[in-house]
Amino acid sequence: MTNQKDHGQNKAAEVEVDDSQQIVEEVVDETEAESPLASDQVLISNEELSALRAQSDEYLDGWQRARADFSNYKKRVERDQALLNKNVTGGIIKRYLEITDDLARALENRPQEGDGAAWADGIELIYRKLMTILENEGVVPMETDGQLFDPNLHEAISLEDSPEHESGEIIEVLKQGFLLGDRVLRPATVRVAN
Repeated sequence: MTNQKDHGQNKAAEVEVDDSQQIVEEVVDETEAESPLASDQVLISNEELSALRAQSDEYLDGWQRARADFSNYKKRVERDQALLNKNVTGGIIKRYLEITDDLARALENRPQEGDGAAWADGIELIYRKLMTILENEGVVPMETDGQLFDPNLHEAISLEDSPEHESGEIIEVLKQGFLLGDRVLRPATVRVAN
């Protein structure tokens, strides 16, 4: 009996679907009849279509150019910020280089015995810690031993005759030079053979 009941409900549902489908078809037919799409209605000429396409291409080109300009601007700002950061870091680090010079001079004349030797060991420890901090920031001392004078890296304070050195070779480093990455942070102050 339940099967007959279910069958009856299914049949009623099919009739409702058929009725609603017929109503939809009638509405579509009426809409087509009310909106005449004749060939003489709105037609776009080829010239107008070409003009619209040209305007569309112009807008696309302008949008692409604006996007490229913004991308270039963004890269330029990032590059400027990185350069500013390097300059600020370099300015601060230069101040600490004077302290490293003083500590290095103190260690050159360190006492070997007594209480002064213990103090010298402490000063050496402080010097090494400071140099480690600077190295971690990318600051590296210049190699100057046996090098020829390079005005981009060195600052000469005197030219001297030296039979032991060839002309233009560095005789002595008076003040250590430092590099920050590939940039000269402070040139080495040197004496050069004539």
